[in-house]
Amino acid sequence: MSGSPRALMPDYLRLVALFGIAVVNVQFIAFSALGNLTDPPGETLPDAITLWLVNGLALLKTYGLFSFMFGVGLGFVMRSAARRDLPLGRIYRNRMIGLALLGIAHGCLFFPGDILTIYAVMGSLLYLLRDWPVRRLVQIGAALLILQSVLAPVLLRAVPQTPSEIIAMERAILTEGGFIAAVIWRSIAYAFTMPSFLLIQGVSALGWFCLGLAAVKSGMIDNRAHPLWRRARCWCLGPGVCLGLIGSAIWQWGAPELGLILTVTTAPIATLGYLGLIAYVSRRPGPIMTQALTAGGSSLSIYLGQSIILTTLFSGYGLGLWGALDRVSAVLIALAATTSLVVALALWRIIFDLGPFEILLRRITYGRRGG
Repeated sequence: MSGSPRALMPDYLRLVALFGIAVVNVQFIAFSALGNLTDPPGETLPDAITLWLVNGLALLKTYGLFSFMFGVGLGFVMRSAARRDLPLGRIYRNRMIGLALLGIAHGCLFFPGDILTIYAVMGSLLYLLRDWPVRRLVQIGAALLILQSVLAPVLLRAVPQTPSEIIAMERAILTEGGFIAAVIWRSIAYAFTMPSFLLIQGVSALGWFCLGLAAVKSGMIDNRAHPLWRRARCWCLGPGVCLGLIGSAIWQWGAPELGLILTVTTAPIATLGYLGLIAYVSRRPGPIMTQALTAGGSSLSIYLGQSIILTTLFSGYGLGLWGALDRVSAVLIALAATTSLVVALALWRIIFDLGPFEILLRRITYGRRGG
């Protein structure tokens, strides 16, 4: 696992996924997260077009990329522990505990749509599959993605319409309430949504974990010119993007339930295409991109930093922008916040080897030994 080829694709993956996650999450931070999923809001044409692009190009796809990269990362932890003769079981257990603690804090304090808790639960299941051969990991990963494509539309369609009183309460707390009121609201939302998220997102997360681990075991992650990446570009990128945009258009302007189903079920195809495209562009970067990729390696700090910054900007205890801007502006703010975090982490990494939350997680994982 030495040399630049191994390092480049993971770093590009992290960076792309982080920007994609930002534009998706801001839709649930800057606006109501309680609307009917089969009738996404789009009061103006620019809002509707923004949602069309976000849902068609990024929704579930960037989570897939992030999940794949998470599986790759866990594969690296396993490999590192074996190479250094460290107790993998204890290290892995501590890492999952650390992720769960950070996820719970993140979900309650800032963003109820947290994925770290899901990763901790599903990552624990991945440990049971760690010795499986590549072929078997790919088979179970593909099966889980297919299962998620069947389950998710059913579960999303079953989400009941939120009473108007609850939506009014959400607006009052997030536009006029203080930090404590917002934390109470988010904690309740986190407690209610996490079980369903474990089913809707957890199944696919484990599927991508398996594929990411398989990529490490097979050496694909080290080889950007691997034939399977080229096939993913050729077979999945065009159809996946087109189907995603068609599904999102139907969701936005046609039959919402049909559009939702098409958007969800075709997301893995687009994600595979994105993986192939990222492999293609994962070439030796210039000086500026090198710094950006180094900062992107601190993906945990950037992911949590996104929520901290965006919730502060949009909540009543911050700038109070919740529901006050159009979606184009919200997306631009999310992209600007992520860019600022990348710059800040690039400067931080000049002095420190890891991002601040990576340091915390490493301390939890390895204890005093530090890893």
